[in-house]
Amino acid sequence: MITARAAASFEPVSRSVATARSFVRDTLQGWGFADIVDDAVVLTSELVTNAVVHAGTSADILCLRTEDGARIEVADRYPEREIPLQGSHINMGNPDREGGRGLQLCAAMASRWGVEYTSTHKQVWFQLDLPDRPVGTRTAGPSLPADLLPLADGRVRVAVVQIDRTGAIGAWNEDAEELFGYAPDQVIGKPLTDLAAWPHTPGTSTGVAEALQLSRWEGSYGIRGVNGRVTPVYASHLRVRDTAGDPSTVCLLVRDHERAVLQTPLRVPAGDSSGSGEGQATDPFEVFIGSPAPDDLDGLLQRTVERARDMLDGDSAFLLLATDDETELEVRASTGLPSARQRFARVPVEAGPGRYGSARMPAVHDDLTAVPGAVPLLSGTGMRSVVTVPLKVEGRLTGSLGVAAEAPGRYSNEEALRLQFAADRIALAVESARLGELERLRRGSLSFLVEASDLLAGTLDRDQTLALMAQMTIPTLATWCAVYTIADQASDPYLSYVLHEDEDLIDGLKALLAKIPPPEPIPTPGARVWTAPAEAAHRAALRTSMRSLGLGEPATVSSGIGTTLATASAVGGETVVLPLVARNRVIGMLTLGKPTDEHFRQEILELAEDLSRRAALALDNARLYSERVAISQSLQRSLLPPELPQIDGVEVEVIYRAAGEGNEVGGDFYDLFPIRDGAYGFAIGDVCGTGPEAAAVTGLARHALRLLAREGYAGPAVLDRLNSAIIDEGARSRFLTLLYGELWPQDDGSALLKVVCAGHPLPLRLRQDGTVEPAAEPQALLGVMEDLELYEQTVTLDPGDVLLCVTDGVTERREGTRMLGDDGLIEVLTTCTGLTAGAVAARVMRAVERFASDAPSDDMAILAMRVPGLHKD
Repeated sequence: MITARAAASFEPVSRSVATARSFVRDTLQGWGFADIVDDAVVLTSELVTNAVVHAGTSADILCLRTEDGARIEVADRYPEREIPLQGSHINMGNPDREGGRGLQLCAAMASRWGVEYTSTHKQVWFQLDLPDRPVGTRTAGPSLPADLLPLADGRVRVAVVQIDRTGAIGAWNEDAEELFGYAPDQVIGKPLTDLAAWPHTPGTSTGVAEALQLSRWEGSYGIRGVNGRVTPVYASHLRVRDTAGDPSTVCLLVRDHERAVLQTPLRVPAGDSSGSGEGQATDPFEVFIGSPAPDDLDGLLQRTVERARDMLDGDSAFLLLATDDETELEVRASTGLPSARQRFARVPVEAGPGRYGSARMPAVHDDLTAVPGAVPLLSGTGMRSVVTVPLKVEGRLTGSLGVAAEAPGRYSNEEALRLQFAADRIALAVESARLGELERLRRGSLSFLVEASDLLAGTLDRDQTLALMAQMTIPTLATWCAVYTIADQASDPYLSYVLHEDEDLIDGLKALLAKIPPPEPIPTPGARVWTAPAEAAHRAALRTSMRSLGLGEPATVSSGIGTTLATASAVGGETVVLPLVARNRVIGMLTLGKPTDEHFRQEILELAEDLSRRAALALDNARLYSERVAISQSLQRSLLPPELPQIDGVEVEVIYRAAGEGNEVGGDFYDLFPIRDGAYGFAIGDVCGTGPEAAAVTGLARHALRLLAREGYAGPAVLDRLNSAIIDEGARSRFLTLLYGELWPQDDGSALLKVVCAGHPLPLRLRQDGTVEPAAEPQALLGVMEDLELYEQTVTLDPGDVLLCVTDGVTERREGTRMLGDDGLIEVLTTCTGLTAGAVAARVMRAVERFASDAPSDDMAILAMRVPGLHKD
C-alpha cells in the first residue's frame, strides 16, 4: 500500500546529481526512514548520473512510501541502453570502470528492482525494505564477553545540557557539574559557545552554533572547564520542541574516550528478503560508514579509514585527496600511522612508471620491501603489504584509499575489488563534503582577507603594521610567525617581529631564529619551504638532551643556540617563506611555521600568499609615510624659533598647536627675540592656509623680522619691508596677518610696548581689577597691497597686567553654528586675574579645547606676557 509520494524532475546538467541526492535524502528523512537513506542516496546518485551525465537526458524521480519501506523510480529518455536481466549473475567488472554501475548496485543493494520500457522512456526502480527489528528495539547488538566491552573509568557520567533557541544553556545536570566544574547558576543563561572549544582554521568543521541547529548530530569537541582546561567530549545532539512549539536542543556529553556510550551503533544489514540473485553476499559497505554519517569532511574521512581497515582486517589505513590539477595527493586521514606527522603531507599521483606507479589505478603490493618507495606514505612505518584504490567522481580522480598490514602477502585482487566497491560508494559523499569544506573555507578566507585589509589600511605606523601582520596569521594560518624586513637593496634581512601562539615560547623562538642565517630574499611569488629552522631546532633538541644525560656536546652541535626542548618541538614542523614584494622590490619575508612534523594545507598557503601581498603594500606604505613625516618634521623644526629668552621683569608663556597629522609648524607662528640691550621683539602671525606651503612663508616672515629689527628699523618699517618681500614671491605669495611689537622692561616694574597690528586679532590687556581692553588698533594686513601706511602704538603694562596675543584659530573655534569669538575670549580672560602668564595661557587653551568636541581644523598660537612688578625684601 502506497502511503505517501514525492516527485521531482532534474535537468541534464552535472549539478542535478547533487540536487537529486538532496531531494531523496530529505524525502526519506522526512518519512522517518533514516535506516535506508544512505543506500537510497547512493543508488539514486548512480541512476541519475547515468541519465543526466552519460545519457544526456533529464531525469524524473518518484519516491513512494510503503508500509515496509520505500520504492524509488528513476526515469530517463534514453530507452536503447542495454539492461542486464534481473536474477542473472552480476559481473561487477573491472574496478577501473568509470560508469555503468547503477544497475549492478541495484542488484547488490536493493530488496527488489526492475526496469520498465516505453517508446520514449526507460524507468529503473528499486525497493528498499526497512530492517526487521524486534518491537520496541531500534538497534541491537549481540551478547559480548566482558573483555570485549568498551572500557570506562568507573562510573560513566553523562552530562545532560539543554540549549534554548537562542543558543543559551537552559538546563545543567549534576554530571555536567562533576565533569566540567561549573555549578548550574554559573552557566545557565550563557551561550554554549562560551564553553565550547573549536578549530581556528576558517571554514573547517561544523561550528557549535550550526550543530545546535541540526535535527540530530553526533561528534567530538572540547568543553573548557572551570579550571581553564579543555575536556574532550563526545556529544549527541537532539533537536526537540515543547508543547508550545518552542525548539531547543538536548545535548548528551561524555568524555571522548567513553564515546561508545553515546555513539550510534553500526546498522545491522537487512537480510535478503527477495531471494533473488544467487549467492548474493552481504554488502561490506552496509557497515562501512554507519548511520548517521559524519556531517563534516574530517569526521567522514576518519571514519572511512577506520572502516576500511576493519573491513580488510588491516593494521593501518589512509585516505588522500587529490589537488585540483590531479598532480598531487594530500594526506587527509589515517589510522594506525603517525597521523600528526603525515597530515597534509603531499605525494605525487604518478609515483613511477607502470600500473603500480599511478594512484589512478587499483594496486596490490605483496611486499613493500621489494619495491622501496612504491607507497611513499608508508616508508619507515613497518607496513609490508598494501592495497590502494582510487576515488573517482564522473571520471575525475578525487582521491586514493589504502589499507596496509605489517605482514607480507595479506591482500589479493579480491580485496582490491571489495575496497574499490567501497571507494565507489563513498567517493560521492567525500567529494560533496570536500566541496562543502572548500566553499566554507573560501567564504572564511574572503572574510579573513577583508578584515585583514581593513586592519592594515587603518594604520600607517610601521611597528603596528608588523604586529598586525603577525597577529593576523596566528593561529589562523600557522602556529608561529616571523617577519624579516629589508631596509634597502644593500641591506641583509633583519628579524623584526616574532610571534607564537604560546607566549612562553616567543623568547626561545626569537633566540633560535637570531642564530641562523635569514632566508634568501627571492622575489618569486608563492610559498617555498625553508628547512633551516627545523634543522636548527633538531640540533638544539639533541644538544639539550645530551646535556641532560651528561654525555657532553657533539662537535656538530652548535653551541650558540640556547633553546628548550619545548621551543625545538614548536619549530620542528614545516616552515614556509613568502616574499613581501611591494613596488617591484622585496621589502621583507613572511615566515610561517608549524610544530613538529606538521604540514601546511594548500588552501592555507594560498590564503597566506594573498595576505602577504596586502601586508607588503601596507608595510611599504607605512615606510614611505614614516620617511615623509620624518623629513617634514625635520624641516618644520628648523622653522620653529629657538628657546625663548628669559626677560627680567616679564613672564612669557607660549602655547602652539599646528593643525594636521604630522605637522609641527603650520601657517601660525610666533617669535620672541632680543634686539639690543634691554629691548626685545615679539611677534605672532597667521599665514593664509596650513601645511608646508604656509610653513614656507612662516620661515620667511620670522627670519625677516629678526634681521630687520636688529638692523634698527622701527616696527612700521619692519612690516613694510616684510610686506615687499612677501609680494616679491609672486604666485607663491600668501597674505599674512601679523602683530609685531617691541618690549622694554622698566625700572619701576612696568613694561613699555610699541605694537603694530597688521590685520591680526587685536591683543588684549588684562588689568589687575579684571577689566579687559584691546591694546592696539587694527591696520591693513600684509602681502596684498604694495604701499602700506602703518603706524605703531605705545602701551604701558603696569605691574600685574597681562597682554594676551592669539591667532584666529583661537577666536574662530567652532561647534556647529557657535563660535568662541572675541567676546568669548574676553570672557575667559576676565577669570585670569592674578594668574601667572603660564596659567593664563593654559586656561585659555583649555577653554578653546572644551568649546568644541572635534579636533581643531586651524593652527593655534597663544602668547601671554605678564608684568609681575618689583619684589620688595
